[in-house]
Amino acid sequence: MSGGADSGAYDITEAEAAAGAGGAPGERSGAPAGALGVAELALKPALEAVLMVVDEPATEEHLARVLQRPRRAVALALRELSDDYARQGRGFDLRLVAGGWRFYSRAAYADAVESFVLDGQQARLTQAALETLAVVAYRQPVSRSRVSAVRGVNCDGVMRTLLQRGLVEEAGTEPETGAILYRTTNYFLERMGLRGLDELPELAPFLPEADAVEGDSAEGIPSFDVDDSGDSQTDH
Repeated sequence: MSGGADSGAYDITEAEAAAGAGGAPGERSGAPAGALGVAELALKPALEAVLMVVDEPATEEHLARVLQRPRRAVALALRELSDDYARQGRGFDLRLVAGGWRFYSRAAYADAVESFVLDGQQARLTQAALETLAVVAYRQPVSRSRVSAVRGVNCDGVMRTLLQRGLVEEAGTEPETGAILYRTTNYFLERMGLRGLDELPELAPFLPEADAVEGDSAEGIPSFDVDDSGDSQTDH
């Protein structure tokens, strides 16, 4: 308080002001409790506390800014925590997914988590949704019509479901046709446990052998002759 005959009554030390506000020395009067003491907190417990409440993976830059620490120190602490949880065999682990860090239940205890979360309810994607999501993931950005062409069925309803669940999103339009293009989201990477699309598994091991594909494709296809002019003529 400045000016006035009684101003001396309010001259107290910084430590006394902090103590009176329930804070620690170094905190200014009127500042949110703990706002200026974050840098003095033990880093690893502070990281654990923050990561317990995040809704999506938190980047190292964001965590460093919030906790007022160098990014390198934060990155090192996160990796040490992850290693500690793995070594101790905890029921959860700390993973770097979709560009950020977040707690996840450990895969070894997936059955326990599934039993608790579902509790008799069916929350998994349908086979049609999984197939559509796979086409988008490997062909993105891709239009609905192209996804339908790959699957051989109309996928409009399934695409709406994937959009509602936040697994795919719009990614502009196709120059030739003006059709809306779709791509997978960071939430998709998070749910799949991937750091990026480059970690998607290769398709080759899951494809049928070429001979089998050719054999199946040959059935039901009409034969045709090719004349010298290069035009094809279908046998009737």
